[in-house]
Amino acid sequence: MSSKQAKFFESVQRNFDRAAAHTNIHPGLLAQIKVCNAVYQMNFPVKIGDSYQVIEAYRVQHSHHRLPTKGGIRFSHLVDQEEVMALAALMTYKCAIVDVPFGGAKGGVKVSPRAYTAEELERITRRYTVELIRKNFIGPSIDVPAPDYGTGEREMAWILDTYQTFKGGEIDAAGCVTGKPVRQNGINGRTEATGRGVYYGLREVYNDANLLKRIGATKGMAGKTMVIQGLGNVGSYAGLISQNEGDVKIIGLSEIEGTVYSENGIDMQTALDYRKEHGTILGLPGTVTLPNRGDWVSIDCDILVPAALESVITEENAHLVKAKVIGEAANGPITAEAADIIIKNGGVIIPDMYLNAGGVTVSYFEWLKNLSHMRFGRMDKRFNHNTYESIIGTVEDLTGKKVGDKERSFITRGADEIDLVRSGLEETMINSFHQIMEVYNGYEKVNNLRDAAFITALNKVAGDYMTLGVFP
Repeated sequence: MSSKQAKFFESVQRNFDRAAAHTNIHPGLLAQIKVCNAVYQMNFPVKIGDSYQVIEAYRVQHSHHRLPTKGGIRFSHLVDQEEVMALAALMTYKCAIVDVPFGGAKGGVKVSPRAYTAEELERITRRYTVELIRKNFIGPSIDVPAPDYGTGEREMAWILDTYQTFKGGEIDAAGCVTGKPVRQNGINGRTEATGRGVYYGLREVYNDANLLKRIGATKGMAGKTMVIQGLGNVGSYAGLISQNEGDVKIIGLSEIEGTVYSENGIDMQTALDYRKEHGTILGLPGTVTLPNRGDWVSIDCDILVPAALESVITEENAHLVKAKVIGEAANGPITAEAADIIIKNGGVIIPDMYLNAGGVTVSYFEWLKNLSHMRFGRMDKRFNHNTYESIIGTVEDLTGKKVGDKERSFITRGADEIDLVRSGLEETMINSFHQIMEVYNGYEKVNNLRDAAFITALNKVAGDYMTLGVFP
């Protein structure tokens, strides 16, 4: 185990212990919640080129208090058991916070996707799926994987196809995995879900009078400056949506090749297009490249969004953070020691188990869609459209005035699937934020949102265990 992964796992456990101290949950029940219920470590051969390579992989089910368990599959050369266990634990708390009825799980395959061709990655993904099927670690009512770092809808499609090959007669087989392509039983809005959830969470912070008073900020996100570390799925959509819908000014971007900065602001779509064409953000017109890749931490901004990997802000660089709001768009990007430093310096950390929960929330919607075998909005879109048309017609008859075509089209349109998904995600993020703030404002000794989020999650998980009768 690398020191970074060990630090991550220890941080999750330390945060758990800190939050548990504020609860009245029985120590035995806390011990049960804290541990991983099942850990499956596997090694399997895959043909790579002209030879065979033994692949190391994991699937961890942290909590069975609710089934199925749920969590992404990560492809990274840094994967190890402790990292996957930590991520699985965070999934349990994340699901609890947003009231999604899953236990937490996570998967990891120790490979660097860049080192393999698409055909080789397909072999690895399918063989990994076969191993999960053999040990009953996958299924719509057992354990439902999803994308994570290094994976996407392509890999999820391979998983679904492999599962259906082995479980051809299972009517709900499509629910064995989420994050699939829309045309292969996926759901509209899943790709953007985590990034959109980040935006909704940040927006709630900038609407909360108590938090704004604490950091000395004005209400609303418009005009606030933002720096994003990581331009994968989460960071890209968080930036695009914050800029387009929140009128945020993005002044810094960081990726593996380096960090760029512009006082005048960076157009997110232009930056993404530039990186796609050139393979780097360095040289992006209108920006300067900072001397060190890690300099993103110290850029003076309102909102800092680490959206890549865990443990990127540590006790070594936490004192450099100037932002007053740090949004953990990635899983565990700030270590427990670093969080203490940031909070002491007056910063507010929006914890990953809340801010990063957009993905699992929409995955839940996709799972429900797969079980119902029906697209959201199919039953009521046309009914709503006709009802609104009737209302408009009545208003026109009573007033003698006509509604313009543009206004009529806007008012009478029924909701498409993506509209319903976004609405459900927005409702979830708003309600969950208020639940966390109730703890934050109601517990005298809780001075940060991370502890408040952990306490919220622990109380919910403990309640589920007691309802099951596992503990008196």
